[in-house]
Amino acid sequence: MCKITENQIFLVAELIFRMIETKIKFSDGGFMKVLQVLPELNTGGVERGTLDLAKELVKNGYRSYVISSGGIQVEALENQGSIHIQIPVARKHFMTLLQVKRLREVILEMQPDIIHVRSRMPAWMVFLALRVLPKNKRPVLVSTFHGMYSKPYYSQVMTFADHIISVSDTVTEYITNTYKVDKKNITRIYRGCDTEVFNRRDLDEEWKNKWYRAFPQTKGKKLLTLPARVTKWKGIDTMLDLISSLDNEYHALIVGPVNTNKHRYWEALNSIIKAKRIQNRVTFCGARNDIDNIYRLSNIVYNLSTQPEPFGRTMCEACNVGTKVIAWANAGPKESLSAMFPEGLIEPGNMQMLIEKTKEIVDNNHLIPKEDIFTSQKMTSQTISLYQNLLFARAHSETSTVG
Repeated sequence: MCKITENQIFLVAELIFRMIETKIKFSDGGFMKVLQVLPELNTGGVERGTLDLAKELVKNGYRSYVISSGGIQVEALENQGSIHIQIPVARKHFMTLLQVKRLREVILEMQPDIIHVRSRMPAWMVFLALRVLPKNKRPVLVSTFHGMYSKPYYSQVMTFADHIISVSDTVTEYITNTYKVDKKNITRIYRGCDTEVFNRRDLDEEWKNKWYRAFPQTKGKKLLTLPARVTKWKGIDTMLDLISSLDNEYHALIVGPVNTNKHRYWEALNSIIKAKRIQNRVTFCGARNDIDNIYRLSNIVYNLSTQPEPFGRTMCEACNVGTKVIAWANAGPKESLSAMFPEGLIEPGNMQMLIEKTKEIVDNNHLIPKEDIFTSQKMTSQTISLYQNLLFARAHSETSTVG
């Protein structure tokens, strides 16, 4: 029989103590401090994910902090119970690095358990801020690859974290192929939609009447919706080709902002619309805060991006309200739509198939997307569990070192 030494007994006892201590710290609420760092808090998938996670952290009794350059979502974040610290971390310029000292001071005062970086410039700043600290004094550093970043050398800072979150298997494959990161250091956590907003409740009649007063040209039409900011790779020109190939009972909605640096492209799109004589069949809605109701009003929602997308949150939002989706069968959209509504996947770039698929499913009420496949609740709970596991692993490692 193997003899157990006194030292081994001590190590086991110490490990059990650490396990109990860790569980108490996690369960008593308020112990784990999480700092998220991102460029700004305006609109977008990264921002929504940050707010969703911050809300869940506070709900579970943890301390939630966010550092960004500010934005329109700061008030909402603070109303949820998180603390926001404004530091200019967005601009891709060497002058931004002058803020590293201040960032380090904030981190040292805050003493977070987890720092979660969500973009490359903030990741560089955090990396430089932590570099001068002793390893045993550094928080656990987590990064999220929200996309398949170009400029590999600049983007490599996202791999300097203790652990990496990828938003899809597509992104995981990109990380391992591009940066040769071991898969054990990557956890795939799908993005998700807020089911309190994106669900299958009936469309409010008052909202519908208000919509038709604002956009009377859409009443009685089969609405084909492309949720996308106005930029070349989002497939807006493809949507214009599609609507011009269908009869007058179809109407296209483009829902998304036009940034000031995209006005030339915006003018080019309007020229195409005039040339195709579809001025009365295309509506640009701009940025909206009622996109869930626009999905409910729509017959089909599209993802037609010409560049491979990492995930495609708009598709899970549309599917969750019960609206059919059509997307090119590649990258993240293929991965997510295969689980929610595989009937909507078509060969990338195949215009004829796009037209035929639209006609095929637009009035088919038997085709209903699956709901609650990708939700923010799943995303946030998996992320918090990952934080806990990483902190436990560190505590275990420290115990082993002491032994």
